[in-house]
Amino acid sequence: MIKPSLIAALGCLLAEAAFADESHATNQETAIRSAQKTGITASFDILAAHAHRKDNRITFHMTTGGKAGATMPQPNGSLGGAGVFSYVWPTSLDPAAVGFEGKTGILALAATSHPDFDDTPLFDENGDGNLENDGARWHSHWVVLTPTAACGNNALAVRDIPEGETPKMPATWPGLPIFIDSPGYTPRFDGPEIAVTVPFSAEIDLKNVAYDGVTSALRVNENIHAPLLCVTDIFDIASGDLSLPGKID
Repeated sequence: MIKPSLIAALGCLLAEAAFADESHATNQETAIRSAQKTGITASFDILAAHAHRKDNRITFHMTTGGKAGATMPQPNGSLGGAGVFSYVWPTSLDPAAVGFEGKTGILALAATSHPDFDDTPLFDENGDGNLENDGARWHSHWVVLTPTAACGNNALAVRDIPEGETPKMPATWPGLPIFIDSPGYTPRFDGPEIAVTVPFSAEIDLKNVAYDGVTSALRVNENIHAPLLCVTDIFDIASGDLSLPGKID
């Protein structure tokens, strides 16, 4: 016979799980919805993408058809040719909103994993005391994306910084010759859901910012030269056409 106390405890657990699920992107009325697809790794199959604001903080989140964050790139053994997997939220914000040179491309928040290099020199994601060995751990970046013919037809890349140029970069720029920031916002995972909350300066107008959701693969140039980091594969786009239909209230 099952004890009443066990039944009550199980009921509490189920209620907590249901409550947690209410915050997922797929349950938000204004989310960008995407039909489940075949032929895509489930953890990168976007079912919904959403962003919402509280004061000067935005939470970007995405519901997938599998366990978010479960699939990571295979180690390449070197920086040249290294693979990167990512969950990305392109936005309509000007790159200057987070400290980059303004009007330089598409500002996007990304959660990435890449076992062959570490580009978060200020943070020890795995807590082992070494700041340079945890690139495989999912972590966040701001990046500026631009169309880059050298990466392929209609392909995007993280914008390069040409030698000799010194465009404005955020304070937590990791020193790579590309428009990338390593601000240390921790991605949170809850089954099929990934979420990242980021703060903005109070002077930045966040109302009606447009956004989309993308899952993708990138690759470091074999020669570690411009273009340094190309988008090589788009797994899924929440809107289907990168039209940024989402709007932040």
